[in-house]
Amino acid sequence: MKTICALVVVCLFVQVEGCSVYRAANQPSKKDLSVLKPGTPRDRVIAELGAPVTSEPVEGGKKEIYTFVQGYSGGAKAGRAFGHAVADVFTIGLWEAVGTPIEGQFNGKKISVSVVYDSADLVTKSDTIAVTDP
Repeated sequence: MKTICALVVVCLFVQVEGCSVYRAANQPSKKDLSVLKPGTPRDRVIAELGAPVTSEPVEGGKKEIYTFVQGYSGGAKAGRAFGHAVADVFTIGLWEAVGTPIEGQFNGKKISVSVVYDSADLVTKSDTIAVTDP
């Protein structure tokens, strides 16, 4: 009887487990915002934040707007995924009813920044324009 119960638990876990664990492990990664410091080359900013949303010439250079989702560090994502997996095991998969919506809500912040470059495409100034939930 214990073997059958254990088998049922494992089957339920395999079928149900995963949504919150998967979502937690696949949340957006944390961006390195140190690329917004003066003197950083434009190519480095684009490599970290992605292509600019807008670009316009300004006196002595250009101004660009970047919009991206600021996510979580690898350790934070792994810890959350592990926590969901443990909760799934102890609740025989019932945690998914709570864990999946939680991971749906905590998926980073959408950030927009303005970056001004000089004629050599080096950052001279950056400002945060908006921070919202995606």
